[in-house]
Amino acid sequence: MCGLAAAIALIFKGVRNIRVFDRSPRGREGPWTTFARMDQLRSPKTLPGPALGVPSLTFRAWYEASLGSSAWDALYKIPNGVWQDYLNWLRSILDLPVENDIAAARITPDGGLIRIEFANNHPRRFVWARKAVIATGRGGAGGDHIPGFVDSTLFPDLAAHTNDEIDFSRLAGKRVAVIGAGPSAWDNAATALEKGAARIDMYVRRPILPQHNKGRGSAFPAFFLGWPALDDAARWETLAYLDDVQAPPPHETVLRAIRLPGFNIHLGSPVERAARKRDSVEIVTEKDGASHSHDFLIVGSGFHIDMARNAELSDIARHIATWGDRYQPPANLRRPALARFPYLGPGFELLEKSPGACPGLDRIHLFNHGAFASHGAVASDIPGVNVGAETLARSIVQSLFRADFDVVRSALEAFAEPELEKTPFFVP
Repeated sequence: MCGLAAAIALIFKGVRNIRVFDRSPRGREGPWTTFARMDQLRSPKTLPGPALGVPSLTFRAWYEASLGSSAWDALYKIPNGVWQDYLNWLRSILDLPVENDIAAARITPDGGLIRIEFANNHPRRFVWARKAVIATGRGGAGGDHIPGFVDSTLFPDLAAHTNDEIDFSRLAGKRVAVIGAGPSAWDNAATALEKGAARIDMYVRRPILPQHNKGRGSAFPAFFLGWPALDDAARWETLAYLDDVQAPPPHETVLRAIRLPGFNIHLGSPVERAARKRDSVEIVTEKDGASHSHDFLIVGSGFHIDMARNAELSDIARHIATWGDRYQPPANLRRPALARFPYLGPGFELLEKSPGACPGLDRIHLFNHGAFASHGAVASDIPGVNVGAETLARSIVQSLFRADFDVVRSALEAFAEPELEKTPFFVP
């Protein structure tokens, strides 16, 4: 979605020499029909999404044209598969230059350009570009987070992350443990029960679930547009606040899970250890110290923010400035996880930790969840993607214009269309 929005915004601003690469097969890009296991989107159906201000490109316009206005009126929230169909249509109707089944292995500055090296399964090894935009979603700034107390030998036969491909049919009749209580943890718990799991035990460290979705409370244009204008102290203090309060799972997701037989939740039960015990998973909680046996484990602990974990940026990650490099908060507001967010420039560009150590780094623009600290929620969620894409495209256009101004100026001086040719005032 973010990649499409970025491409649309650039094309609408006249930057047409672009190419979009996605590692997934066509129609399977993003989370919507892969590891996003909710029944419907969490966002309201009325959000503009990646239509970039064109009414006829909105989800509503497409949905009403397809099914009629009465179907739109009856729609509560958008089913995942329908949203994927809309994104597929958007790509097709605008004839966006997307190539599928191509994974980027390395992205590095190279002599005034950016070199993109593809994974070995692709016959073409490299392309060069003046700019590179990394639009890789929620997990695009460090990948899946697996807590240290989870035994790595459990994977893949006895454990999976919520974002993994999971064959839920294998869990029929099984006792499944879920660590975490974020939306994806609840989605996976419900899916497992719907596919026949005998029992779900969800282990939650908090004694009470978060009650208010502050993300929704901040999903309005002023927040999206104004966030980058705040100073570092104001942004950091708000980030720490949001990190502390967290967000609850949507009520629809909770109701979906608790109505299913076999669902059990253990609040105030942080997991001390999740280990292999022969062909089962042993869970030990800090609450009682007792051992609990399960047939399978699903880890719902979200994503890392750690640029060194990004394979495509691994060669240059040490040069990327982070918030920990640029801002030192008061002792009571120190949050090591937040300090790992990259500190981005106004156009989502990566900045050097040490000036001059990695020339050209700012030609790479990080348009994924890694931009959250610097730019707010405009590069990973539906509500702000239009704002983020416009900001990104405007910055790229300005940068290219500055770099090419001598050529542009020469073209301006050579421009000689005879406006008065058919009038008596024309001078040859």
